[in-house]
Amino acid sequence: MHILTSLTLAVSLTLATAADARADLRSERDINDGLLAIGIADEIRKNCGTISARMIKAYRYMKTLESTAKTRGYSDAEIEAYVTSNAEKAKMRSRGEAYLKANGVVRANPETFCDLGHAEIASNSRIGALLKAK
Repeated sequence: MHILTSLTLAVSLTLATAADARADLRSERDINDGLLAIGIADEIRKNCGTISARMIKAYRYMKTLESTAKTRGYSDAEIEAYVTSNAEKAKMRSRGEAYLKANGVVRANPETFCDLGHAEIASNSRIGALLKAK
């Protein structure tokens, strides 16, 4: 299932004020860090057979990020424009890959995803809170 990937897109809506939305939402560090955590957790669970996602917790967290953006004045259209932007997705992927690499993940070795996932779970990090050992 690609529910976490779908959840990332579920926060989105239309392209009304795309340029402004991307620039403004990009500066919302806590929201971006949350999206990054969800993406990394998704990569870990897809690449490690002994770890699965806490789907309900991930969904609730995604909705919290969306609510935070709305509370700060972002419209549904602005949120949609930001999370569906190919440029922003590429930046987020780059950040995620850097995090994985810095934490010992080697794409060709699935066990390294497991090592990171278990470490994240043990430390109860934002990423670890979205994962569970099978």
